[in-house]
Amino acid sequence: MALLQSPAGPRTDDGTAGTSLLAESRELAGRLAWPTTAARDDERRWDTGLFTRLADTQHGRGLTGPLVPRALGGRGLSAADTCELLEGLAEGSRDPGLALALTVHAVLVTVPLRAFGTPAQREHYLPPMASGQWFGALSLHQTQGASLTPAVTARPSTSDHDGWVLTGELDLVAGAPHAHHFLVVAAHQDGTRTAFVLDRTTPGLLLRDSAPTAMRTCPWGRLVLDDCPAPADAVLGTPGEASAEVEPLLAALDWVFAAAPWLGIMRALARDTIGASRDRTLFGRPLAHSQSTRFALADLATRTELAQGLLRRTAGLFDAGGRPTLPQAAAARLFVASCARAVTEAAARITGPLTPTGDRLAERAFRDALFFSETGGGPAVLQPVIAAHLLGIG
Repeated sequence: MALLQSPAGPRTDDGTAGTSLLAESRELAGRLAWPTTAARDDERRWDTGLFTRLADTQHGRGLTGPLVPRALGGRGLSAADTCELLEGLAEGSRDPGLALALTVHAVLVTVPLRAFGTPAQREHYLPPMASGQWFGALSLHQTQGASLTPAVTARPSTSDHDGWVLTGELDLVAGAPHAHHFLVVAAHQDGTRTAFVLDRTTPGLLLRDSAPTAMRTCPWGRLVLDDCPAPADAVLGTPGEASAEVEPLLAALDWVFAAAPWLGIMRALARDTIGASRDRTLFGRPLAHSQSTRFALADLATRTELAQGLLRRTAGLFDAGGRPTLPQAAAARLFVASCARAVTEAAARITGPLTPTGDRLAERAFRDALFFSETGGGPAVLQPVIAAHLLGIG
């Protein structure tokens, strides 16, 4: 049985959704988000009203519940279609931070609940997540599989024989200031791990201000768990089995879906770069007459096309009976990240300090691409995952 549902609508011969999901989300994000993207980035501002408008399911266009089953208020899309939605969201909004926040909510928190949640958990959390009423949050430090020891520990509760008490801190929590609930993986004394869903109102759950220098339009925070009670109904999946259940899924989801928006950002940069090469002059001649500029444009276009093909093919494995292996997901993430860095560097060099639109996309994307290339574990985690598979040792 496939982890995610089949596409919601007919698909054309080239494999794209018959409803043109990429064009749909690109238009919606361009109309609702792009006019304020540069200002929100300058002010490090999360716009709750914008999130609500992007979640609006009028005409079936909500972007916050693509992978939630229709019976629970979502769109019931496939993984491949969801990647297209995220590509279009980033291309239209020209906002990597906003796209990351939506990805964490709509994919990284939603899918583990869908895959491992009890019927009661799915019915409780997924409908308000799909509608945008509730925001789900997660630390990006917890999407690297078994490469990191969890920063949160769980010990048996002395007052609840089926419950636990969680202690620890998590940084880089995307969505923290506005979250209704958090997905947290904690380690037990015997080395096993359990995943939990903790509501914001949990006693002992505290939030602190903390944000990276990049992805400024994504709301960030530090999650502090000070002897937080976690009853049995807060457990996600099998107690003690997160390293075999939730963590591998989180890693695959992050490595694939958090990369999808960068396909849209690269396409937006490509258009800007082509325009700048025609409009900007060097020694009285358009940059487009320069052989080095033409080589850079060809390289930019090639990298974007190759990244799109690899990522979409990898995303499609979620719809083909399960999910991509971790080496497959790691290879896709590593390649997209390297392409994003190369494309943003080339775009910044050709367009100059200001993009033709005046929103400074080249400058912002260059900054955010550096951050993107180091999250998900970065090359230090992704390359060993791929190499271990090639060598047959992991």
